[in-house]
Amino acid sequence: MKKIQKKLASKKVEFSSAAGQVTVKMSCDMKPHSITIAPELIQSGNMKKIESAILDAFKGVLNEAQAATANDMKSLTAGMGLPF
Repeated sequence: MKKIQKKLASKKVEFSSAAGQVTVKMSCDMKPHSITIAPELIQSGNMKKIESAILDAFKGVLNEAQAATANDMKSLTAGMGLPF
């Protein structure tokens, strides 16, 4: 289990929203590492669009990290009948 946890901590995923204007990177132990926002999005001054793009990017990267984690956990729980 500790080996898988260490692997998840080092495994990174990323997701972009708003046509690539917001990108969030996160490790598979659910720790965010970076967020990049295109200057054009900030300069637009459209706060609702900016907030929505950031939220979408975080939701997307969280889904990516959860899927990668579930995939790695399958090897640990293989044959046990657990829902991972």
